Amino acid sequence: MESTEKTIDVLNDLIKINNDRVAGFEKASEDLKEDQDGLRPIFGKLADESRENSAELTSLANQYGEEAVDGTSASGSLHRAWIDIKSAFGGTDQKSILEECERGEDAIKSAYHSALDDSDEISPAVLPVINRQLQGIMEGHDLIKSLRDESEDFDETDEVEDDELTTTGPVDVGDYEPRSTTENENNTSFTNRNNELR
Repeated sequence: MESTEKTIDVLNDLIKINNDRVAGFEKASEDLKEDQDGLRPIFGKLADESRENSAELTSLANQYGEEAVDGTSASGSLHRAWIDIKSAFGGTDQKSILEECERGEDAIKSAYHSALDDSDEISPAVLPVINRQLQGIMEGHDLIKSLRDESEDFDETDEVEDDELTTTGPVDVGDYEPRSTTENENNTSFTNRNNELR
């Protein structure tokens, strides 16, 4: 049975993890070296996607007469602290940065799946938004994973030194477009695919 309180809790959890994602990609952009600038537009688009997600979720929470949270989660703050520590010990090569970004993408993807696992306890009105946002999150995750795999391929072949890695491979920022909040919210084919992936 749905409850307004549970709906607000789920929306606030998703707002916080989207805010974590924004902060994480901003932190990752700061850690990029000059020769890794090709990642900045990708990180920027993914951060912008989560800013839009947070704004949309905040609007939904406000419709329920509740004030949405503002800020990040404790686990997100800990993750960024770990990135700071790793950077201090030289973990700023492209592969390390992308591994940490992928870890963050895994966390947000998991949060959206958890929200949908509670779908019988939350308002049906928010489900299309959560499903649509999850689709964008999964596409962003797959892009980061693809870039990380590319970096691993370079490491394994030893053809390119870490400080020479670039994003000139087959994946670039043009391959990723964040989902617009105005797209069709009743994407049943994705919902079916989403259920198969869990």
